[in-house]
Amino acid sequence: MFTPKYPRPDTAPMPATTPPSVYNPTAYTPAPVPAAPASNRPAVQLTAGSVLTLAAGGGALVLVVGAVLVSMLLAVAITAASVAVCAVVIRSILKSDRR
Repeated sequence: MFTPKYPRPDTAPMPATTPPSVYNPTAYTPAPVPAAPASNRPAVQLTAGSVLTLAAGGGALVLVVGAVLVSMLLAVAITAASVAVCAVVIRSILKSDRR
């Protein structure tokens, strides 16, 4: 039951030509890849104003994402505190009912 089951050995015949045992780099050189055609699009040039705009936009994005994350954390903390208060109130009500 717990003995390993091995696959049957391969019985395929060996190929007529065997690969060379010594590495020969000239036998395995791939064909050269043709170069990509040059693009007609102009290169992007950043001016001082565009760099300033990008920096201000990135800073605003960081502030907005940070505010959203902090507000979500605060919502979770408030929910946890209210659940804890409810648990204490329910426990005290149940404890006073038993008396």
